[in-house]
Amino acid sequence: MTPQTWLMKSEPNEASIDDLAREGRLPWTGVRNHQARNFMRDAFRLGDRVLFYHSSCAEPGIAGLGHVASAPYPDPTQFDPSSSYFDPKSAPASPRWLLVDVAFVAKTPLLSLAALRSAPELADLAVLQRGNRLSITPITPDQWRRLAVRLGVPA
Repeated sequence: MTPQTWLMKSEPNEASIDDLAREGRLPWTGVRNHQARNFMRDAFRLGDRVLFYHSSCAEPGIAGLGHVASAPYPDPTQFDPSSSYFDPKSAPASPRWLLVDVAFVAKTPLLSLAALRSAPELADLAVLQRGNRLSITPITPDQWRRLAVRLGVPA
């Protein structure tokens, strides 16, 4: 079965592609959107590709590749009152928020948001749609082939 591809946004001051390269594997903490959580819970499969996207920074864009390295499990930050991701409505017996581990595959030259926007063949990417603020979005097989060419990686 061909793996699905996902674009996953992270602020580089929280978790960057360099952090992932150094650690090899990181828990994807802090997802607090129900649709993004549902993607992890219902659609992610071990080995799915991840486009690691740096957001909320001077030059946002795709900075590298990873893959889904675990089944979903409760995000511990939801239970930590000192965390900015603390959720007082969540309880260990019935957690509201999940995460997956993401493993490092490769760092790529930054494919900036400006470059994505200037490529007509990529105009259908969810990350480019007006009003889209999801931290996790699916990438279709056709979109992946087009992005792989731009990133200089095998599709």
